[in-house]
Amino acid sequence: MSILLTGARGFLGTHLIEELKHHEVITLGRHQDDHIRADISDKIPKLPKTDLVVHAAGKAHQIPGNDREAKVFHDVNFQGTLNLAQRLVLDKALPRTFVFISTVAVYGLDTGIDVSESTPLSGTTPYAKSKIDAEKYLLKWGQEHGVGILILRLPLIVGNNAPGNLGAMVKNIRRGTYARIGTGEARRSMVLASDVGKLIPTLIGKEGIFHLTDGEHPSFALLEDHIGKSFGKKIHTIPPMLASCIAKLGDIIPPFPFNTYRYSKIKQSLTFSDQAAAKQLAWKPTPVLDGFLP
Repeated sequence: MSILLTGARGFLGTHLIEELKHHEVITLGRHQDDHIRADISDKIPKLPKTDLVVHAAGKAHQIPGNDREAKVFHDVNFQGTLNLAQRLVLDKALPRTFVFISTVAVYGLDTGIDVSESTPLSGTTPYAKSKIDAEKYLLKWGQEHGVGILILRLPLIVGNNAPGNLGAMVKNIRRGTYARIGTGEARRSMVLASDVGKLIPTLIGKEGIFHLTDGEHPSFALLEDHIGKSFGKKIHTIPPMLASCIAKLGDIIPPFPFNTYRYSKIKQSLTFSDQAAAKQLAWKPTPVLDGFLP
C-alpha cells in the first residue's frame, strides 16, 4: 500500500512510521529527511498519487501568548490542511481515503464520561478552532471530490518521547521532582501511539468520525504510579487541602502556574467512548498501562 504521511517527524508521526514500515510511505514535511520537503502552511510542491493520505502534521502543545502565536494554529492546522487538499486535486493525486488526525479538544470539555462523537463542537481555543475548521473543510471537500474522509479525534496520546504534559510528567518523575496533587482519582482517556499506527493500514475504504482510546481510561494516580514504578520512584502527594490553598495563591498571583481552575480540571474525569471505532473499524486497543514503558 502507498501512503502519503504528513507530520512524520512529530511525536505521533514517528510512531506511525514505525508501524507502517512494511508499506510504501512517502513523507511530506519540513525535515531534511522527508521525501517531499515543504511547509504545508505556505506552499506544497507536486504530490504523487497514493492509496492513502494520513495528515498528522499540526500545531499543538502550546498556549499562545498573543494574536501572532494564535494565528500559527490557523496557518498550520487549517490553512495547511486546505493547501494539502487543494494540491491533491491540482496534481490529480486524490487518494481513496484521507485520514485526518484531529483531537478531542474540539468539544471544549473539561468534564464528561463516555463522550460520543455526536457531541457539539464547542472548543474555543485557537488549537480547537483550527481543528474544527479543518474537519469541516475536509468533510465538504471529500464529498466534492469523491474521497472518503476519516477523522480520528484523539485524546492524550501515549508513547516514548511524548511532548506536553505527559512528557513533563515522565521527566519530573524520573528526576524525583514530581508530586501528585490531591487524590489523582480523576480518569482520562488515553491511547497508545503505536495502536493508532497499527490501525492506519486497515482504514482504506472507511470513512466517518471516530474516537480512539485504550478503553480503560486510567486515573492520573494509576498512570503516575506506573511511570514511577518503571523508574523506581515513589510518587509523593500534596494533600487536597494544601493543594486548594496553593491553587488560591495562584489566583492572586497570575504568573503562578497553578490556580483553582487548573486544580478543578485535574479533579474532574473526562473520558470518550470508542464504541463506534470498535464496531465500525474493528478497533481493539491495548490498555495504556500494559503497553507503555517509559
